[in-house]
Amino acid sequence: MDFETLRFAKFGQLDTAVTDWATMVTNLASLKEDARDGLKKKADKADWSGDNANVTKGFVDKTVLEFDDGHKQAKSLWNILGDTRDELKSYRSQLDEAIERGLKKNLTVSANGGGGFTVSMRIGPSSTGTPAPADSESAMNALRIEIQNILGKATESDHTGSVALRALSDQAELGFTGAEYKDRDSADNAIKQADALAAIAKKDPADLTVKEFDKLNAGLKKMSGDELFSARFAEKLKAQGMLDFWTELNTPRPTDLQSARGDQYDELQKNLSLTLATATQSDSRGMTDWKRDMVDLGSQPIARGSNTVGFQVMSNLMRWGNFDNKFLDDYGNELIKAEKERTDNGRHGAWRTGSPMDPVLNRTGSDSGTDPMTGFMKALSSSPDAATEFFSDTFLTKEEDHEFKEDTDGDGKKGMKELSNFDYLFEERDWPKDYTNKGEDSISGRNNMALALEAATTGHPAGMGPPDNAPPHSAQQARLMGDIVASISDDKTRLTDNSYMGDSIGQIASEYLPDINQAMSDDPEVLEDGEAGKVNKLFPITGSPADINHRDATRFLLAVGQTPEGYARVELTQKEYMANLMDYHLNPDLPTDQRFSSDKNLTVSQIAYGTGEVSGTLAIGRQEEIAGDAEEKDKAYAHALTQTKGGISGTIGIGIGVGTSFIATPAVGAAVGGAAGTVSSMFLEGIFKDYEGEAKNEAGPVMAEHWENGRDKNFKHSQEAVIEAAKAHGIPLQDLATHARIGARDGFTDAGPNVEAMGPDLKTDV
Repeated sequence: MDFETLRFAKFGQLDTAVTDWATMVTNLASLKEDARDGLKKKADKADWSGDNANVTKGFVDKTVLEFDDGHKQAKSLWNILGDTRDELKSYRSQLDEAIERGLKKNLTVSANGGGGFTVSMRIGPSSTGTPAPADSESAMNALRIEIQNILGKATESDHTGSVALRALSDQAELGFTGAEYKDRDSADNAIKQADALAAIAKKDPADLTVKEFDKLNAGLKKMSGDELFSARFAEKLKAQGMLDFWTELNTPRPTDLQSARGDQYDELQKNLSLTLATATQSDSRGMTDWKRDMVDLGSQPIARGSNTVGFQVMSNLMRWGNFDNKFLDDYGNELIKAEKERTDNGRHGAWRTGSPMDPVLNRTGSDSGTDPMTGFMKALSSSPDAATEFFSDTFLTKEEDHEFKEDTDGDGKKGMKELSNFDYLFEERDWPKDYTNKGEDSISGRNNMALALEAATTGHPAGMGPPDNAPPHSAQQARLMGDIVASISDDKTRLTDNSYMGDSIGQIASEYLPDINQAMSDDPEVLEDGEAGKVNKLFPITGSPADINHRDATRFLLAVGQTPEGYARVELTQKEYMANLMDYHLNPDLPTDQRFSSDKNLTVSQIAYGTGEVSGTLAIGRQEEIAGDAEEKDKAYAHALTQTKGGISGTIGIGIGVGTSFIATPAVGAAVGGAAGTVSSMFLEGIFKDYEGEAKNEAGPVMAEHWENGRDKNFKHSQEAVIEAAKAHGIPLQDLATHARIGARDGFTDAGPNVEAMGPDLKTDV
């Protein structure tokens, strides 16, 4: 900033801008509260169905978040603008004071016409009558230095304010960024930190010191969630620089850094991934270029003569964090394109384990990182919308040259088959043999795929239960769920040979229990003279239902039951679901048009029957799995049941089906509104005690004993659920408990014949 600009600065327009932004912040705060307390609360309480359930509620939720982000961004801009204005005013005051002090010493400060200034001695006595000081030259130099320092600080303030304002404004091309800064210095610090750490990452990793590594690792860990920092860091390093850094750092060679910090490379990998995930949310010009360049570099060798391509590097730097959906979509499309080219349209494997001299791209030890699909699947597991889109996309059309065929019209002749990305990855892909850092077989590839499918079908990141007021399943999510059920029904080994996927597949099933129960309740007595709408009222679904038939649902649950984690997840959530259904259907205030039947005994009986059949089918699967090494395997089931306790509440507890407007009724004697006081929560405590007791017992004569125990517990739990619901609503119990017991008995018992009837490969001794 030059001398005259600061000395004669007019701050009127800047003052007006700060005032206008203050008004904007106040208005947006009011709009934000109106949107959250008015629009969103009304939307959450509404009875959503059809297009409203699939589209409108999601739109409302996103709109509310935009108001919130808009307020954050406006407040940050106001803070930065106000801080810069106040500092510049302060520097102008300091300049005026310095000039005034100079005059008292007979020194004059004047503009020199080139933006600078000149300090000179006045001719004659000073305005105060003070004679010129003996050390005039020294006084002029001191004043010159003081003024130059003031101008330097003003220039820095003006520059950093401008950079911060521009960077913050550039983060979102449409809508608003969620970045929030309390003042100009915090935004400026984020930018400076990014520049400093990018400079370290640009160095040849062979020359990187331990001190520099520590600074980079600690800085990324601290700042990875900061939008300005993350975008600036990535932009400075550029896509190619990011790939070069990670590749070179992990090229096997003896270095002091490897010896001193090799055990922390996994932490750096995570911090880089989290930083890049945040960076991809930015729509700045620099990040737009970065994302495009990274996708373009995916199929290209890292360097001339290298066997490593960009996808293999970047996929290991996207295992943590929520990456931008559009970036993941573009990245996934190009990765699939490369997969098709390298496999000759799926005819053979694509990515082989490299030589000992290749870079160790994944430092977590779970796998080598050679297969880029492994890391990409992990990225999708944190980004549900991108995951749903990816698995639904087409891998091969019928017109392409490939070897996948099926009987398309039932005439016994096979024609070309169209494969989605789900079909290819779940059923057909030749997943490469990989190993952990301990030399054991790696399960990461397919396991990460299961996590990605969990996100894709449920609409929330894998490993988490559905959030409060979760939106109902979309048509695309429900269609993918139907594909998973049909695929496992067609060949259960797709799950049972990879039982480590059981926790994710079990979680998926637990969030589609209304759909599964509908599919399994197609008996004439339930439908009442063929009225299909009756079963929909018994197991209501908001949003789009999954297309599942009874046969596929049974075969699917049988396979899930053969995995300890899958069995535990579905068995326990089905019990919670049953309790919520009892609570829902026995509520006297339930509108008539939503009632399954005016006959409470029939309603209770059918709910218990459905739960009984699900539990019975799972029990058969459990028996088949433990048949060989009964005692040891059964301990795994008992352990899985008790371990599931921490994460079960809320899976279906937010309603009788994810996305419904059902509110759980507080149990009698419990605090109203307390989650622990709902009918299902009180009921579940007793169930967990049952399973904890089972886990402590010796396995004994496992198979027959557990069939009987499972049947008896199912009777007991069904009775307890209806007792708790009747008590909560203050209605007479009368014969409800008996009908619950009979329905549970019939459903559990009928599971055996139903399994027998579903196909010769599902025969059981039960």
